[in-house]
Amino acid sequence: MSVHRAIQAAGRPVFTTREIATLAGTSLSSASQALSRMQREGLVTRAARGIWCRTADPRFNPFLLVGYLSGGHRAYVSFFSALHLHGLIEQIPQVVFAATTAHTRRRRTPVGTFSFHRIHPDFFSGFDWYRGDRSFLIAAPEKALVDCLYLSSRRGRRFGRFPELELGPKFSRRRAREWVKVIPYKKIRGHVSEKLSVLLRSS
Repeated sequence: MSVHRAIQAAGRPVFTTREIATLAGTSLSSASQALSRMQREGLVTRAARGIWCRTADPRFNPFLLVGYLSGGHRAYVSFFSALHLHGLIEQIPQVVFAATTAHTRRRRTPVGTFSFHRIHPDFFSGFDWYRGDRSFLIAAPEKALVDCLYLSSRRGRRFGRFPELELGPKFSRRRAREWVKVIPYKKIRGHVSEKLSVLLRSS
């Protein structure tokens, strides 16, 4: 099977060199060289080492890369990115924000900048596949909001200021308060609880 057909067989707009090499029945080196040629022809884009995408595919969006760029750790779209996708804020973040159990870091790629933020493993939950299509994991709207408040209480004070929030009828204030109870640190839990109460009263 050719590399071009292997990409079609992968059935996704994001894939790895190893995956294509396996499908094509060729070596990693040969698959990498073929993909590099395709990049020069404008057919694929190298997002990172060993990670490729077809940005012309109508199914492509940068969020698909979160699981590939997380360095072998699980990660899910959250914070302002998730709030925007759920329709809670209108402002489109210029960076893709994601939660992870790995170290906080930022990755710049030809298709966007990704900001991964570490949260406690006991708080790493409250996410599911976006619209059920298994393309990428995303926090529930209530968890995304509490994730923001969680980080705003830690060193660096990220997400300390919010764009205007539009909490629609599907947003559950009860579930948001339940997520606060999951935070493993008492001091942070109290801080987040206070900030959430203020946001809920003003929204």
